Amino acid sequence: MTTQKKQGGNIAAIIVMIILFGMISFVTGLGGPFANALKNEFQAPNWQSQLGTFCNFLAYLFMGIPSGMLLKKIGYKKTALAAILVGIVGVGIQYTSGQVSSFGVYLIGAFVAGFSMCMLNAVVNPMLNTMGGGGNKGNTLIQVGGSFNSLNATIVPVLVGYLAGANATIKSASPALFIAIGLFAIAFLVLWLVKIPEPALEAETGEKTGMAIPFRHFWLGAIGIFIYVGVEVGVPNFLIRMCTENDIFTLGGTIAGSIAGTYWFLMLIGRLIGASIGMKVSSKVQLTFCASLALLFVLCAIFTSPETKTMMPVFQSDISFVMQEVPVSILLLVLCGLCTSIMWGGIFNLAVEGLGKYTKMASGIFMMLVVGGGVLPLIQGAVATTDTYSSFINSYWVIFAGLAYLLFYALIGSKNVNKNITVV
Repeated sequence: MTTQKKQGGNIAAIIVMIILFGMISFVTGLGGPFANALKNEFQAPNWQSQLGTFCNFLAYLFMGIPSGMLLKKIGYKKTALAAILVGIVGVGIQYTSGQVSSFGVYLIGAFVAGFSMCMLNAVVNPMLNTMGGGGNKGNTLIQVGGSFNSLNATIVPVLVGYLAGANATIKSASPALFIAIGLFAIAFLVLWLVKIPEPALEAETGEKTGMAIPFRHFWLGAIGIFIYVGVEVGVPNFLIRMCTENDIFTLGGTIAGSIAGTYWFLMLIGRLIGASIGMKVSSKVQLTFCASLALLFVLCAIFTSPETKTMMPVFQSDISFVMQEVPVSILLLVLCGLCTSIMWGGIFNLAVEGLGKYTKMASGIFMMLVVGGGVLPLIQGAVATTDTYSSFINSYWVIFAGLAYLLFYALIGSKNVNKNITVV
């Protein structure tokens, strides 16, 4: 009876962690479609429209290490509860910005919400791994959580596009913020009632490694994480901008949101495929193949005429499902979602190989470098200086350069050349 009760408790805890995993992508995903709202409401140039995303990811730089310290001090459950409360405050501030029409208030809200996302990330990954029993079973649970994460990321741009349309403002898109607050409140209540196992904390060795991790392949991988998150976010963010406002075609807010949602849906498919072949195909091979294919997709998109059209599935504003004619370049960029899906896991696995006692510190540094998800889209926005198709598509050279680095890392940079270092 005790064993059955414990298993039931673990199942409930696992479900809560998966829900929290989905909340991370729901709130983070608001940055893409809300960039459109910032553009419309404040006549912001393209680079400024990405400041909400930038502030959200900037929080990781400040909160990565403190999140780990919180886990040690108050445990996983209390850290998650605190993260949810911070998330409610952050999204609430973003809602307030729509009522007072303030760009600055919106950015503050995005920054506060970013603290919450960082804290939740620090909780859900190790908790799912622990509750799965570690090893392959733990990784399987993380993949399930990641799939739910991708599912929510698929829904967000479609939802905001449907609620607010192409001429979105923060106020018109605010129902999405209410939904986020409601989901946070439900998650808080469920988490409060569910018993969460607290993994035993490792004893301190007294050795302070700081940032001095003496492995070249780790630091090159850390740069890879910074670039990867920027690539993952930048591709769909500018798809929305390009589809709703350029000098050649306009597809409308709902269709643009659905197109960006399709990118995240393909990430879901890619993660499921990656999980199914992970025991047979190495991280190096997966990363090499996906980076190469993504480079090909982006290069072809840049040089394909917007007049060349094809069909792809989208949702209309009445929620009906149709095949929509779009430029081939748009479809090629959407297909990048299949490639970016496995990159986080691949880079992480290659970068921590052989680190031993340095692995925990390496994970904290990786969490800090998620800030790349805000920096690269900002650079991409600076390249897209005008609301023209050529300007938007040329901004994808930033994505191309990032993917080229990831290919270099897979082929050359991931090799451990410091095997003589003691890691016990």
